Amino acid sequence: MPALVDLAVGMAPIAGGLALGAAAGYLKGPDVRKTISQDMELLDRLPPEESERRAELQQAIDSRIDDLVATVNRYRPLRRAAASYRGGVRDILLFVSAILFTAVWWSVDHQKSSWLPMFVVLIVISVWSAAYVFSGLLRSLLSFRGPLRGGAGPR
Repeated sequence: MPALVDLAVGMAPIAGGLALGAAAGYLKGPDVRKTISQDMELLDRLPPEESERRAELQQAIDSRIDDLVATVNRYRPLRRAAASYRGGVRDILLFVSAILFTAVWWSVDHQKSSWLPMFVVLIVISVWSAAYVFSGLLRSLLSFRGPLRGGAGPR
């Protein structure tokens, strides 16, 4: 158990930094559209005599565009499910934070007079936030799964 508490104590600042970074919008992937645009500008600058290079660059651009379209089509149902989730990311972050803080609080000296009341409050908050997270996820899954049942499928 002490190893788990040490792990939670060590992870708390990292989890907080990730949450803050995600909230600030710093966790972004590469800008594929900008790369495609830059490659198209490069293609325009290549002289017509270099037809082999132009063909290879055009093939690379086409491949990136195909990958972008495939990615959009692949993750459309996931985005639809995420958009239908009404609880938001804040419920999940609250749940994770409550669990981490409860684990950290466990390592505080148990002889303090405020230890037990605070520990009980943290457990109640953890259970309460877990209920919100799971009800939101269940609602999201049910609304995501609903249109699939009534849709036209293979007959």
